Amino acid sequence: MLGVSLRRGFPMWVVSLKRLREFWGLHPHAEVPLRAWFTQTSAADWRTFSELRSTFPSADLVGTCTVLNLGGNKYRLVARVFYASHKVYVLRVMTHAEYDREDWPKQCECHQPPPKPTQPARPKSP
Repeated sequence: MLGVSLRRGFPMWVVSLKRLREFWGLHPHAEVPLRAWFTQTSAADWRTFSELRSTFPSADLVGTCTVLNLGGNKYRLVARVFYASHKVYVLRVMTHAEYDREDWPKQCECHQPPPKPTQPARPKSP
């Protein structure tokens, strides 16, 4: 089993680019900042929120979610970042106006614990 210390040097894996594409399909001006975020994040090797914040100083924690301001504060990206496994799950991308409605933390379940990893069922030995 790989420990956290052995994961150093692995880039972050962003799940999913599809959400970003869907958003910039509706908001074409968001494509450039979202692609820039994706490129920077995919190349990052963060192990802590502090390291993430050194790349994106406007990042904030809301419950178990990380919220990033993109495109000159026009857009918000909400993600769950798992530093040990180097995974970033994009939960939602929204305009500043959508973010101001303040219903997104409930929709993104930011105040709920992250889902527990599931293990494949193993057949019982005879």
